[in-house]
Amino acid sequence: MYYSDEIIEEVRSRNDIVDVISAYVKLQKKGSSYFGLCPFHNERSPSFSVSREKQMYYCFGCGAGGNVFTFLMEYENYSFVEALRYLADRAGIDLPEREYSDEERRRADLKAVLLEIQKTAAQYYYVQLKSPQGNAALSYLKDRKLSDDTIKAFGLGYSNKYSDSLYRFLKTRGYNDETLVKSGLITVDEKRGPYDKFWNRVMFPIMDANNRVIGFGGRVMGEGKPKYLNSPETMIFDKSRNLYGLNRARSSRKNYFLLCEGYMDVISLHQSGYTNAVASLGTALTSGHASLIRRYVQEVYLTYDSDEAGTKAALRAIPILKEAGIQAKVIRMEPYKDPDEFIKNLGADAFEERIQKAGNGFMFSLQVLEQEYDMKSPEGRTGFMREAARRLTLFEEEIERNNYIEAVAEAYHVGYEELRRLVGKVAVQNGLAKPIEKPKSLRRREKEDGILQSQKILLTWMVSSDKVFGQIEKYISPEDFTDGIYREVAGLLYQQRKEGEIQPARIMNAFTDEEEHREVAGLFHTRIKELTSLREEEKALKETVIRVKTHSIDEAARMLDPTDMAGLQRLMETKRELQKLHELHISIN
Repeated sequence: MYYSDEIIEEVRSRNDIVDVISAYVKLQKKGSSYFGLCPFHNERSPSFSVSREKQMYYCFGCGAGGNVFTFLMEYENYSFVEALRYLADRAGIDLPEREYSDEERRRADLKAVLLEIQKTAAQYYYVQLKSPQGNAALSYLKDRKLSDDTIKAFGLGYSNKYSDSLYRFLKTRGYNDETLVKSGLITVDEKRGPYDKFWNRVMFPIMDANNRVIGFGGRVMGEGKPKYLNSPETMIFDKSRNLYGLNRARSSRKNYFLLCEGYMDVISLHQSGYTNAVASLGTALTSGHASLIRRYVQEVYLTYDSDEAGTKAALRAIPILKEAGIQAKVIRMEPYKDPDEFIKNLGADAFEERIQKAGNGFMFSLQVLEQEYDMKSPEGRTGFMREAARRLTLFEEEIERNNYIEAVAEAYHVGYEELRRLVGKVAVQNGLAKPIEKPKSLRRREKEDGILQSQKILLTWMVSSDKVFGQIEKYISPEDFTDGIYREVAGLLYQQRKEGEIQPARIMNAFTDEEEHREVAGLFHTRIKELTSLREEEKALKETVIRVKTHSIDEAARMLDPTDMAGLQRLMETKRELQKLHELHISIN
């Protein structure tokens, strides 16, 4: 269901964010804001800020942030519409209906029906598991030491041995063949006609972060192939944007995830109290998975199988997680294959000991590398250290690289200075930048990150002070902000000022994705370095304005067509205005 911007804003404005969040988090007023312990990650000192003035919340620890809608979507696992309806009811507002466009109605209706079919199928599979014909499947789960409560909590089921059982059941519910095919549960063959994609399998419902069934995994009973089968991607099921168990793990108060390979590993860990376990959905870990994980935690413990395939999967996952800003550690399962076997044989306490002993991802990769060399011979050990040195050159930041050089030197009993010199020598031999120099790509990325930080600081300043905004808008326009969400937010902010009232929380009504809410909230809550005097603060503000404007001019010059004489004249005029800006004074008080 869609609602107008006006009704969304009325609901938001009638629900004070401090009052709403106070029902979930104990808040204490400090200055103009309220602070408490963040409900989205573990912390001992309050970094969770709620602003009545901005009608927004932001955690300076984990980056969670948004308006009153976002909070309920994050905390209660509500969809946007569910949060809207809850708050409307809380404020005594009757939500009017709004007509769909034909395309909106078609897509919304299809999505709703597909979700309904998945839910119906999950219920059907669960009933089948509990029926006499599901005895073998239920015995299999019991043999895997799963309790009745766990089976129910994860909605496990059974697709019986008849290949059209689910199809015939869903047809009695009135669903047509075309929609059933789109659900991914039914396949149509020219010779066989419609038949179930899953049959004679133990069924694992896959849920999204909002506890809606979006697909299934099925484990074959007997010797059939493939052993595990997953739903195909559909309108509601994207393997690269979902993780098995995330709907439960996101509510865990632990500040890390246990990343597994299989469904049974996740279920076994949850049953043993490790409710922060998740798994990718029959695919290798992707950057999309890493980005999804980054929303909730900054540390991951890999619990992949201890065989060669599991080791390779861990080695592939480590750089992907690092690229997303997630620290990876590796839990060794030996002498058992996976977490499920480990827990069943040694118990949860022994698994906790393995967590405490988990190795750093890079050091794990070196342990695997050792197997390729004869570490007892001088030649083998020298070859190993040269390859370790080559890998150390790949750390672009000097401090991080030196820390790892120290760790490797200690682990392999070599001198720190000797290893550091070897790293430098290998870097030169391989044509890499000297270790103390940063590659141009990194320097360029740091420059881009610096510009984004300046733009975020500027947006935070603008929503914090109407006087500052009034001076900045003389020199900075929305077009001076980076393309994408920065420019879109700036445009909405300038439009609000034009209309006479700055409401940062209202800007978030233009975005419905939780990750976008976090990013927008971050734009308005950037920490501004504490300066000792008003003069220093005004100087910093002016420098930030100049930096943003200069970058905008540089980008315009880079994109300018050399034959565009009118554009060249405008660019020259803008540069002259920039020179004048160096001589002006921007007042804060």
